[in-house]
Amino acid sequence: MSNINKLKLTRHAQRKARVKGAVRGTTEQPRLSVFRSLKNIYAQIIDDVTGRTLVAASSKDKVFAGTLKNGGNKSAAVLIGKTIAERAKEKGLTKVAFDRAGYRYHGRVKALADAAREAGLKF
Repeated sequence: MSNINKLKLTRHAQRKARVKGAVRGTTEQPRLSVFRSLKNIYAQIIDDVTGRTLVAASSKDKVFAGTLKNGGNKSAAVLIGKTIAERAKEKGLTKVAFDRAGYRYHGRVKALADAAREAGLKF
């Protein structure tokens, strides 16, 4: 692995640790965690007190099999943001703490967050 890649991984780990120290999910306000890979994007709402995932959505869900050609772009992130918000509202969740998991708040992460806000989640 080249030095630049090691540096990127180190910086990402530092950002992730900083964010994780500040964001905690409770029963009243669970944590909305985002993970993005090159090909897909995933979101889940987690209650850290009980250690349970309450709601999850990803671009790999069978529901999106025919509609998404590429799960790693902004349009997929918007779709996942809307879906996670709708599923959360079905469970009676309206307030969450946003955990960007060390990713910078732009691009796909921002698109997912904005879509979830528009669909009714508050954070």
